[in-house]
Amino acid sequence: MAGKRKLEDLSLDDFLRSGWDSNDEEVTADEPPKQNGLKIKDETKGLNKDDAKHCKASQHKEQLSRLKNKDPEFYKFLQENDQKLLNFDDTDSSEDEDEDEDKYHKLPSMLEEASDEEKEEAPKDSKKSKTDDAKKVTEKMIKDWKASLKKEPTLRLVRDITQAFKAAVATTKGEGETQCRYKVDDSSVFNSLVLFCIRDIYSAFQRMLNLKADTHQKRLVLPHSSKKWQKTQIDIKMYLNGVIQLLSCLTEPTVISAVLRHANQLVPYFLCLPKQCRPLVKQLLKQWSTGEETSRVLAFLALNNICRHKQETYLAPNLKQMYIAYVQNCKFTSPNALPMINFMQRTLTEMYALDTQATYQHAFVYIRQLAIHLRNAMTMKKKETYQSVYNWQYIHCLCLWCHVLSTLHPSDVLHPLIYPLCQVIIGTIKLVPTARYYPLRMHCCRALTLLSSSTNTFVPVLPFLIEIFQQVDFNKKPGRMSKKPINFAVILKLNKINLMEKAYKDGLIDQLYDLMLEYFHTQASSIGFPELALPTVLQLKAFLKECKVANYCKAVRQLLEKVQENSNHITARRQNAPFGVADASAVVAWEKAIEKEGTPLSKYFSQWKKLREKEIQLEISGKERMEDLNLPVIKRKKIHEKKAEDKKEFKGLFESDSDDDDEEDTGLKIKDKKGSQGSLDDADDEVLEGRSDMSDGDSEEEEDDEEDEKASKAPQPLSSSALIELAEGDDDVVEDLELSDDDD
Repeated sequence: MAGKRKLEDLSLDDFLRSGWDSNDEEVTADEPPKQNGLKIKDETKGLNKDDAKHCKASQHKEQLSRLKNKDPEFYKFLQENDQKLLNFDDTDSSEDEDEDEDKYHKLPSMLEEASDEEKEEAPKDSKKSKTDDAKKVTEKMIKDWKASLKKEPTLRLVRDITQAFKAAVATTKGEGETQCRYKVDDSSVFNSLVLFCIRDIYSAFQRMLNLKADTHQKRLVLPHSSKKWQKTQIDIKMYLNGVIQLLSCLTEPTVISAVLRHANQLVPYFLCLPKQCRPLVKQLLKQWSTGEETSRVLAFLALNNICRHKQETYLAPNLKQMYIAYVQNCKFTSPNALPMINFMQRTLTEMYALDTQATYQHAFVYIRQLAIHLRNAMTMKKKETYQSVYNWQYIHCLCLWCHVLSTLHPSDVLHPLIYPLCQVIIGTIKLVPTARYYPLRMHCCRALTLLSSSTNTFVPVLPFLIEIFQQVDFNKKPGRMSKKPINFAVILKLNKINLMEKAYKDGLIDQLYDLMLEYFHTQASSIGFPELALPTVLQLKAFLKECKVANYCKAVRQLLEKVQENSNHITARRQNAPFGVADASAVVAWEKAIEKEGTPLSKYFSQWKKLREKEIQLEISGKERMEDLNLPVIKRKKIHEKKAEDKKEFKGLFESDSDDDDEEDTGLKIKDKKGSQGSLDDADDEVLEGRSDMSDGDSEEEEDDEEDEKASKAPQPLSSSALIELAEGDDDVVEDLELSDDDD
């Protein structure tokens, strides 16, 4: 019977403890007697020790006699197997028990506690059996392995090396419980062994498996294609686990870079072992998002290699994790963090380029999330909802998707995402259109310009820039002066103090100049450029009539002249066009021809871009601004204090040189800060004309007064503005003017 206990399982002690009487339940051969609910009479109360023993023995004898009538089968079993129990004699029981008690050991009344030393020695002794058998790795062993590995890498040799590497890596955990054939105690041996494995083990694996890289087809050769893969798989697994563990515990950037290079070599082996590849990807993502510059690049190369060859397994989850890491790193933006954010943006775009279908799924979900945040901010109109949009993470996500769609264009899969992304960015600009958030507007306009130029999609960016000219009073004198210019690249909003500073308006004009020039450059070869530029031209002319600050007017006037020049060029060229407006293919061909030929605005923009990049690099490095470079300074000859006394003492020597000395005393020498630069370039003068004096905010009247005072003084030095005016008026004068340190 199932669930019932057999008779053979019933021990003698259990049987003796049962003690059932005539009222007890029946006990079958397959089931032990039930003790629950049994009423056993204790007739030994009130008796001494010997009488109680004798009474128990007589009761037990009576129970055995009743058992013969009650259960004859069980009684028969006892006769066959345990005659001693049936032939029970109560006379010898007390004597036997007393003798047995003397034979057995008695427990002491007090137990002694073990000392701390004995407790520590106990586990050490158990570990000694494991560690004593391990062989210690020495420098000589590593040299022998290296020599043998160069000759021929055998399976036994590779197994010894991988075992030693496992023992070395185990020491980084601080635990010595791993069972290895080898042990590494010395730090120099650890360094030598790890360096030896990083340098030579990959080539040994390749030679042992008879693998050669396919250079012609540039196809990745996986190791499981080798016939010897099954024999070496266990050792390679052990080694790959050690590489992952080593990568997870390192802190030195140079060592991390070396291990990452080695891991990049071992990517084919990781691809054959998914259990080892997943933790490697986890470590690579960590290094890509938090490591040093070199470590980030190496980690990205390994990730890209893994996802490119196993897209169906690793691409989608890796894209999600990389996007989350990108958002986490974009929470704060500073001049030091900006290059890292740009690197993550470019590398993430490279990962999205591997599969446009997967990219569309991710982009659709995340752009929709951005749109939901914007909708909540527009409907609820609370400070918390505004902050969910006006933060660095939101802006950098918008810039990322603009960069992705611009880089992967043309793509039929991703093209439908351009319109919703533009709508989200425009909605972000219009959410809080105040002066405090002009830096955020600049970031959004720059992203829209990139998206418009790369995807050949018209996006109305100029109205958001022209609006600033209407809202800001540039004629109002600043409330306070500031020592440093405002870096619009790393801020989203301005405080009340910034709005009162002179650097705010200077930087605003600078940003408007850059953004409008960049946008007009993207449309410079368009057949509708004159109509596109007309509202901006009217607004810039109105600004020039109202503004009284010379430096602001100079920059805006230069931009206006370049736009009008380009408009006239496009108008003159399209008058001779032999096709109509409705012929779209002919219009596209005409615009490509104009772009290839070049326009006045595009030529100016290329020159301006070079100078602007140099200026940005100088600002990043903390050096002087571009307009402060290459400017002449006055150098006077030092007047000797004892010259008069020397003349009296050596009167005869100075009679012939008196005229020369007077010239030296009053002569002016022009010296360039950076040495001889030769003649100025006309194109550079045009670019510097609207930018060299932006830091000065004086009015025209104040400049006129200063010029009158300077005119009354003689001799008058050459300033930067004077050089620029000379460059504009007469090219020959500039060519004849040599800025040299040798003119003494």
